[in-house]
Amino acid sequence: MTLIQKHITSKPLWVNILAGIGLVIVLLLLFFLSLSWLTGYGKLEKVPLVTGQNVVAAKKLLEDKGFDVVIQDSIYIDSIAKQAVIRQSPEADATVKSGRTIYLTINRTIPPQVEMPNLAGFSIKSAEMYLQSLGLKLGDVTYKPDIARNSVLEQLLNDEPIKPGTKIPIGTVISFVLGSGVGGGEINVPNLVGMTLEEARTYLTTMNISIGSVVAMTAIKDSASSFVVRQTPDILTDSIGASGFRVPNKIRQGQVMDIYISSTAPARDSVMQAPKN
Repeated sequence: MTLIQKHITSKPLWVNILAGIGLVIVLLLLFFLSLSWLTGYGKLEKVPLVTGQNVVAAKKLLEDKGFDVVIQDSIYIDSIAKQAVIRQSPEADATVKSGRTIYLTINRTIPPQVEMPNLAGFSIKSAEMYLQSLGLKLGDVTYKPDIARNSVLEQLLNDEPIKPGTKIPIGTVISFVLGSGVGGGEINVPNLVGMTLEEARTYLTTMNISIGSVVAMTAIKDSASSFVVRQTPDILTDSIGASGFRVPNKIRQGQVMDIYISSTAPARDSVMQAPKN
């Protein structure tokens, strides 16, 4: 039997119980007295303002004051410097314990990309709202004669048409060409019979007239090189003028023409006479 055991067994039981209780109380007092040192309780710091600063400088400032720093998220705002702190949590001037974790949201270096939608046919108001929902910006708005007044006819990036589905960065500026309504002046209906479809498109573009329906009269392998064999409206009306000839048909800028195509060119007299549909 050891000396300690002899010492304990030589004492009455109630003395040993009191000694055990006293030991527990001393240990608890030591624990609670050291708790503030272990947890940093009572050591408070005021959170500095780091929003707007570069993330590297912001981290150094916070860490020098004893805070931990975590980059919680990144978003893109084109009006704010890249890698700048956009939000912080807790906010500036909050009083927190030393060693608290500060969460930062920063501005991305590379803007995310979105797909360019097809806005042809949209009203200018709807098209602008759609752009804004994707983080895109509205640029110049120009007009050309077309019956679709104030509707989007073309969507442009850097003055060049941009196809739907093209990947572009958020913040990209998109311009629109809108229809101004039917043009005021009337012109004679152009004769497209005998032209290829590609030639007819180009010719009508110079006159601010659009192609409506394109109807294939035969099997077509290459529509661009097919031939126009009929058109609506025709170049002549059914009316007979004072000269005894049929009166030329009229059309306004912005109106449309329907054309009929074939894989073979029409006979020469059909081209010259342009028979009525």
